[in-house]
Amino acid sequence: MIEEGDVVETGYAASTGGRKPIIYSLRPDIMFVVSVAMDQFVTRIIISDMQGNYVTDIEKFELHLPKEPQWLCILTEKIEEVIHTSGLKRDRIRGIGIGMPGFVDARKGINYSFQEAGEDVTSYITEKTGIPVYIDNDSSVIALAELKFGIARQKKDAMVVNIGWGIGLGMIVNGELFRGHDGFAGEFSHIPLFMNGKLCSCGKSGCLETETSLLIIAEKARQGLKDGRASLLKQLALETFEEVHENILFAAVRGDQFAVELLSEAGYNIGRGVAILIHLFNPELVVLSGRGSLAGKIWQAPIQQAINEHCIPRLASNTVIEVSTMGYEAALIGAAALVIEHYGIDTNI
Repeated sequence: MIEEGDVVETGYAASTGGRKPIIYSLRPDIMFVVSVAMDQFVTRIIISDMQGNYVTDIEKFELHLPKEPQWLCILTEKIEEVIHTSGLKRDRIRGIGIGMPGFVDARKGINYSFQEAGEDVTSYITEKTGIPVYIDNDSSVIALAELKFGIARQKKDAMVVNIGWGIGLGMIVNGELFRGHDGFAGEFSHIPLFMNGKLCSCGKSGCLETETSLLIIAEKARQGLKDGRASLLKQLALETFEEVHENILFAAVRGDQFAVELLSEAGYNIGRGVAILIHLFNPELVVLSGRGSLAGKIWQAPIQQAINEHCIPRLASNTVIEVSTMGYEAALIGAAALVIEHYGIDTNI
């Protein structure tokens, strides 16, 4: 592989005695990966090399999964467009990794929440592009990024909370991603935690996301402004999904009292859910990741307060709450990692 130029020498590793071992790695530009990060409303696509360096700009567009019956066709066309614009030859693209919301069977390549006309996601996109496709739930993909490259690296037991339009969860158990029997483990958003009578997107009422999701925070922000609350948010747009995401977090990190209150209230309720996770799994680490994690340490105090109030101290004493260093990029990084994990492995294994 060295003679053929596929592997290159990258330096020396530390030595514990004797000669330092030489480190080799795949040449960064030998293969490329298409990463697709989807949530209910916004999709991002990027192409990166084998060392995670982006080689294209991020293609970002609104794609409302629950209301767009042709979402799979639209997504495939966008992927094709990004590949074509990149100028890369298809035989140099190792695979397409997709993280998406819903009940995803990663082994079969099917998303049961948004499946079109009996066609599975991986077969459809592979047929159209000629490139292997791998999918998983968006929160599992984010957890994979944290496990391989983030602050959960080398951790045995960690819970990765994906703060977004819902409140997702990726679980790392015994140093591996835990998906459950059918691959649907981690539906944290739908823990029935409240007697508020609010209808959840899942059809039930009182779920965790009915008091904590970014959509609920945006709804409360609009109502508060309508009621006359003083806030920097009055000067910021809250119409599109991206504006909701960016501007509420923007105001909060700049100390806007109303925005901080909104996040703190949601954070406390997320903490109530995290307290349940601690009782069940006794993790060493809880990572706050996903798009909402851009608010940073604002989340930590209210979540910790809820844990202090609702957790048995012996169980919670050695669990650390940390904010992801990857933030909104975690989903894209995880989608690339999904492909790398399958490098040289058949998709049906």
